[in-house]
Amino acid sequence: MSAIIIDGRAVAARKREEAGARAGALRGRGVIPCLAVILVGEDPASLSYVAGKEKALAEAGIASRDFRLPRESKEEELLAVIRTLNADETVHGILVQLPLPSHIREDAVISAVDPAKDVDGFHPVSVGNMVLGRKGFLPCTPHGVLVLLREQGIPVNGAHAVVLGRSNIVGKPLANLLSRKDVNATVTICHTGTGNPKIYTREADILIAAAGRPGLVTADMVKEGAAVIDVGVNRVEDSAARKGYRLSGDVDYGPVSEKAGWITPVPGGVGPMTIAMLLLNVIEAAENAENAKDAAAGLYG
Repeated sequence: MSAIIIDGRAVAARKREEAGARAGALRGRGVIPCLAVILVGEDPASLSYVAGKEKALAEAGIASRDFRLPRESKEEELLAVIRTLNADETVHGILVQLPLPSHIREDAVISAVDPAKDVDGFHPVSVGNMVLGRKGFLPCTPHGVLVLLREQGIPVNGAHAVVLGRSNIVGKPLANLLSRKDVNATVTICHTGTGNPKIYTREADILIAAAGRPGLVTADMVKEGAAVIDVGVNRVEDSAARKGYRLSGDVDYGPVSEKAGWITPVPGGVGPMTIAMLLLNVIEAAENAENAKDAAAGLYG
């Protein structure tokens, strides 16, 4: 058999159209949805990611404000920018591009963002809301994976889902979202302390690779007909490639695609969904802010 290729670009395009329509509705109310993007230093990968995000924002009718700080900037300088943006009512979302230089505490920066503008879904309040099943911003990549599964019609209710990786950005939140009652998967997390992950991956109806190790998942680790979602994006040296490298996922795509029932490619799978879900989070933040203003006006007007 050969796996059905899950076209993340097509699903993401539909979500971006939705974001554009909702942005248009906000503009009709006199509101311009806006995301502030903060980048510290000039890491090439971060620069590329930010450029892609800002292009998508413009296409969806969302304004962006770009803040570039030198790599040697002090933590307090970055926190001061965040405080200013927290207080700016014309800014609905704040995104601090990670990773940060080693002298800046990532936790302190994430916690400084107003939870109402935390469109990355990384703030402790956002994480708490997610864990408790309360309304709030969901982290973009894990949410994008759930949307891909749903849009593709992959059975999740009662399925055994195995997540390879336990990062705070993907692995942990994804395991939490999959185990929610409205999704209802049975979840196993495998990580560097898992002695023999094959024991678990071979039993997975849904296998999600988010470990950041190219080619980690081989065909002998995959159950026949399973859905394989590859979150990994790794730069692998390749002298034949124009840039001297190629992008590779965590899955050995060719052999695994001959055994799986569904599979996401890299690129073109999960990646486009991350940006699409970010756009929708920005729109939601703008809608929330406007609705709060309307409610206050009704209460005190």
